[in-house]
Amino acid sequence: MSQAKQSDGPLAGVRIVDLTTVLMGPYASQILGDYGADVIKVEAPGGDGVRGIGPARHPGMGSPFLNANRNKRSIVLDLKLAAGREVLLELAAGADVLLYNVRPQAMARLGLAYADVAAVNPGIVYAGVFGYGQSGPYAAKPAYDDLIQGATGFPALAVRAGGERPAYVPTPIADRFVGASAVGAIVAALFHRQKTGEGQSVEIPMFETMAQMVLSDHMYGHGFVPPLGDTGYPRLLSEDRRPYRTRDGHVCALVYTDRQWRAFFELIGRPEVMDSDPRFATLTQRTDHIHELYAMVAEVMTTRTTAEWIEALERIDIPVMPMHGIESLMDDPHLRAVGLLQAVDHPSEGRVMQLGVPSTWSRTQPGVRRPAPRIGEHGREILAALGYAPSEIEALAAAGATRLPADEADD
Repeated sequence: MSQAKQSDGPLAGVRIVDLTTVLMGPYASQILGDYGADVIKVEAPGGDGVRGIGPARHPGMGSPFLNANRNKRSIVLDLKLAAGREVLLELAAGADVLLYNVRPQAMARLGLAYADVAAVNPGIVYAGVFGYGQSGPYAAKPAYDDLIQGATGFPALAVRAGGERPAYVPTPIADRFVGASAVGAIVAALFHRQKTGEGQSVEIPMFETMAQMVLSDHMYGHGFVPPLGDTGYPRLLSEDRRPYRTRDGHVCALVYTDRQWRAFFELIGRPEVMDSDPRFATLTQRTDHIHELYAMVAEVMTTRTTAEWIEALERIDIPVMPMHGIESLMDDPHLRAVGLLQAVDHPSEGRVMQLGVPSTWSRTQPGVRRPAPRIGEHGREILAALGYAPSEIEALAAAGATRLPADEADD
């Protein structure tokens, strides 16, 4: 995946004022930046808190930050000061999107509610990613990925699936999924504006978004009134729905269709099962008896090595993959071939591992145009583009409304 030109991407020409921090919002704005948008990352004087997470060669430039903030320009503004808020409104006046991830009540206290921003730019898409929808009793509650995972049932599902205790998914799945959902909502709002000229406020709450994700599968019998059965999709909750232990490790395989099950039973020397055992004859019956079926598969998987199973299952066209760890995933031959993970030179951080754009486009291929910025790295150029003279920029810095980088050589 090659470095993209400055004008590349389907969202070239779109400007986004990004007030978000940590992961959910920055992940969304990074995708929009990958798609070609000009993303102006507005940071508080102390910077995005995630800057301090993980190993780093320089303070504030840890790996998690580098991989959630490429294709952005950084400016520091203290929005609690009138001068900082004024600059923000000037940025919003020329932007297409304002993205935030604090609670709406906090935006209102800053004088940056939708009405305040729409007053300077009626066509703006004012997008909020935060915990809870504003018409319910949780409206003002704070939210983090762990809380939302717990509140939408992930730890409880882990127990129902055979876990010894409730457990969070060991990656911030709510932040990532809601962030990706926000990208779709923002692009849809921009499309609406293109057709009608109308801006609008769009709220993408974590709780409702993740609840929809979980309940779409696990309402199951309770998807009918009155219920036609219990909650919980049996296949997803089977104790043996996990990487199968082999003679020398583990393998990930999914036997699903009638054809695949027939081929699998022939492979293991039991071709009669599909016809002689009504529990396994159809998809409906297999789902109702998935625990027995997966237990059978788990037992037989221990009889061969991982390599033997991969070869055998691929030969009969049953989906199979090795079980990666983080280190082996980074060295996966397919990811190397498509260039998703590359070692590149960051202008201030030296050699770093950069994740590319996973999607492929025939005309407007997204790409990486800018590395993740140092805090306030582009403050001077952003303020100058708004019409601020050098002396005015220095005055803003002296008043604490902005912070200029120690190294003033902007890229």
